[in-house]
Amino acid sequence: MKILIVLTSHDVLGNTGRKTGFWLEELAAPYYRFKDSGAEIVLSSPLGGQPPLDPKSNEPDFQTADTHRFEADEDARAQLAETVVLSTVDIAEFDAVFYPGGHGPLWDLAEDRTSITLIETALQQHIPVALVCHAPGVLRHVKNSEGSPLVEGRKVTGFTNTEEEGVALTEVVPFLVEDELIKLGGDYSKGPDWASYVVRDGLLITGQNPNSSAAAATDLIELVNG
Repeated sequence: MKILIVLTSHDVLGNTGRKTGFWLEELAAPYYRFKDSGAEIVLSSPLGGQPPLDPKSNEPDFQTADTHRFEADEDARAQLAETVVLSTVDIAEFDAVFYPGGHGPLWDLAEDRTSITLIETALQQHIPVALVCHAPGVLRHVKNSEGSPLVEGRKVTGFTNTEEEGVALTEVVPFLVEDELIKLGGDYSKGPDWASYVVRDGLLITGQNPNSSAAAATDLIELVNG
């Protein structure tokens, strides 16, 4: 099993002057679910190299056993420092794709033509795709084979409006994930704020928030293994 993890290269939180990027738990938890299942993991990002870490995600309140394991894992950190440029990836070489969130993807991956095409091609080739937290927002311009929004009529979830309010970034983000998925015709549902909640619709898996990342990764493994 070979899994592609796609990370953001965007590090500026709107006009706040603060830094953003990917959310550590949303990389670390899936990374070890995949690694411990024997999967080969490839990390990629639009610009390649070291992707930006949202500094808040490494604060004590948000650290977990998986984030501690990642921070102590020299091989994992070396791999993260040398992510593959996304435009060089051949999706046909992979069995699954996973998108961690963090706020960064709302600015770059949501508008990135390479990422959009990669998701469209993966699903056309029956390669499952999982996205968690803010990453379901990356689907905003992705189309199905008929040219309609991919999420139209599909069961999906993603970071809720109330969770965005909880981190006081409603007026900062370029769009709200919940509103965008609903606007596109997605059959959006959600669980309690900050609780693990994952939805699967065919080859598409979406998770609501950071606490959903491990479960989404487990579902992706099960989907690949049939």
